[in-house]
Amino acid sequence: MNNLQINTTQNVNLNYTIVSIGERIVAFFIDAFILYLYFILVNLIGDAIGYIYSDGWTQRGLVALISLPAMFYTLLMHITFNGRTVGKMIMKMRVVKVDGSPVHWSNYLIRWMLRLVDIWIFLGSIGLLTILFSDKKQRLGDAAAGTVVISTKNRTKVSHTILEEVEDAYVPQIMNVTMLTDKDVRLIKETFGIAKKSNDFKTLKALREKVESILQTNSELYDIAYLDTVLKDYNYFTQKI
Repeated sequence: MNNLQINTTQNVNLNYTIVSIGERIVAFFIDAFILYLYFILVNLIGDAIGYIYSDGWTQRGLVALISLPAMFYTLLMHITFNGRTVGKMIMKMRVVKVDGSPVHWSNYLIRWMLRLVDIWIFLGSIGLLTILFSDKKQRLGDAAAGTVVISTKNRTKVSHTILEEVEDAYVPQIMNVTMLTDKDVRLIKETFGIAKKSNDFKTLKALREKVESILQTNSELYDIAYLDTVLKDYNYFTQKI
């Protein structure tokens, strides 16, 4: 199983697992099934339109218009959901840039356009071969766009690292938290965990005051909530690509 190391804009090295070809195929078929259901719905709508309009051209034109979003399904999903389709969400995978920079909509467009060669014209054979023989499991579209598909599954417990689990919808509160270093955050997390477990409120207060002096904040959050926010915000800015 291949690993990918990405350096974030905060100079934090993150290791990700590149998804296998099998996982990508499963995600593809999940998305294909969703499109299949969509086209069934389109056909039903088309039949209903046929009862209203006797003109066959009008019916075909409206059906084609309703079918149009399906053509851009993967492109729109990747742009809207940060490199994920429904299939990728279910399989817990995501498209990211190889160099760790944010993925631009143009990168998704390149990947989408080259699906014509990777998947449709040659029935997926080109995409499969390029993934099999690529070090980073990239199809032509990935190679051209400078992207790779990684796993977002938690393979190790974040409690053993400086990282904190953060939901996708999380909104950071302390914008200058990256003033801290990995060493600082590791010390904060270890001290915070020990003091919280033993109800050592004196240590929690001292730790909070020290962190606030470094970040120059004046938060109204109580000590535990403030320190927890610092850890989560640090994770947000250093782990999110």
